[in-house]
Amino acid sequence: MDGTDGTERAAAAPRGRGAGPRPLVTYALICCCGLLFLIGPASGLVPAYGTGRALAQAQSGYFDRWGVVPRALLSGAARPLLTPVTALFLHGNWLHLLGNLLFLRVFGKAVEQRMGPVRFALLYLSAGYVAMLCYAAAHPDSGQSLVGASGAVSAVLGAFLYLYPRTRVTSVFPFLFFLPLRFPAWVVLLFWLTLQWLATCQDEGGPGVAYLVHVVGFTLGFLLVWLSYRRATVTGPTPACEGETKP
Repeated sequence: MDGTDGTERAAAAPRGRGAGPRPLVTYALICCCGLLFLIGPASGLVPAYGTGRALAQAQSGYFDRWGVVPRALLSGAARPLLTPVTALFLHGNWLHLLGNLLFLRVFGKAVEQRMGPVRFALLYLSAGYVAMLCYAAAHPDSGQSLVGASGAVSAVLGAFLYLYPRTRVTSVFPFLFFLPLRFPAWVVLLFWLTLQWLATCQDEGGPGVAYLVHVVGFTLGFLLVWLSYRRATVTGPTPACEGETKP
């Protein structure tokens, strides 16, 4: 299963001149993921899925059907090509869900308000899809299902790093005795990316957190936004709002 590393918990809110448009796509993604989790077998709240072994079998079948199974995705069949999209809206357990939605809520709002809802949605879905595809390519013989929005959420973090590198982020680190400290976003996010990369190097492709998805998603998010705003700069820069740092 895929998951978001809980090494840090951050709160970031770049302040502009006004509140800005409501981040409707971010809220819709959060609601969709939450609703699908609650009505699915992973939550354990739906009596129809049973308990014990029956529930475990229902969860396994559910994830195999709607999650990314690398061996099936690379088989050439048409249906598995849709699973990198469906898998983005599924989560394996409560911690997996809440971790992803926390990061999406904290960082997604600012990124969507800066990019606009359409471009934000395209970034989220495309980067999440490619991150899943890259994981499957790295583990072509794996029959383990992969679910979670971690690749797409990591892309949002990468986009945030480019758009708001100097915004100060409140973070909590276990090795610093869980003290809430404020650092520039580039320090926090590059530290997070380094942890994901180190974990990727030790990943043997078994069940657990798919750190490669995090690294690929983050890199794609940063590069896609960099390319987008680099092209925009050629035609003329958009003035930054008051209190906002230009990328």
